[in-house]
Amino acid sequence: MMDCRKYDKVNLKIFDTRLEMGKAAAAEAAAYICGLLEKKEEINCMFAAAPSQNEFLEALAADERIPWNRINAYHMDDYIGFGIGDPRSFNGFLTRAIFGKVPFKSVNLLNGAEDPERECLRYEKLLRENPMDVVFMGIGENGHIAFNDPPVADFNDPRLVKIVELEERCRMQQVHDGCFPDLDHVPTHAFTVTIPAMMAAQHLFCIVPGKLKAGAVKNTLEGPVAVSCPASILRQHNNAEMYIDRECASEL
Repeated sequence: MMDCRKYDKVNLKIFDTRLEMGKAAAAEAAAYICGLLEKKEEINCMFAAAPSQNEFLEALAADERIPWNRINAYHMDDYIGFGIGDPRSFNGFLTRAIFGKVPFKSVNLLNGAEDPERECLRYEKLLRENPMDVVFMGIGENGHIAFNDPPVADFNDPRLVKIVELEERCRMQQVHDGCFPDLDHVPTHAFTVTIPAMMAAQHLFCIVPGKLKAGAVKNTLEGPVAVSCPASILRQHNNAEMYIDRECASEL
């Protein structure tokens, strides 16, 4: 059973389980992609790397309607210090989850082993030349989107990609997600695509399962639109779809 609600401009859909949530989000995302590709020869899509996206990415990669060879793939953040293919990196996660499963026209990865500022500038140039059509994203336990934590989030950021120091709650989420054994192993700095870069996309699909995200989703949808909860800016996007499960909806 699905429950639909509206919060400002966000269309919220609540599902009984995270599996239902992921499959429904993927089906609607695939339909949107196919519709967009009826009007454009190719499109640019940005992906989030997190276990919260697992069900969605698995279903999306399995959808046979999608002409992947007309889609350019990007991702929104990664750790500084981890190179291409490092199993701890977000580029490595996405390669396992979807980038290595389907034949994209191109896959454009952030490389944490390169000089950080030069890599920022390189990726920012890519994004300026190839604006995003679709962003697939999640929300962090502290309300972050990409790695725009409350202390560094800027709704009017002049950059498209920047280097950030990660908030401790953000780093603990990586432990909760099982990506690292403890806080000491989680990197302290990362690249992130900024909030204006994501908000410039034509369409946002936000997938957020689990009890640990319930407070962040409540603040996103019912709190003030403020950098204290960076994800709250989604309520000002003209085409934002959010998919959550019952556990995540428990505080709404």
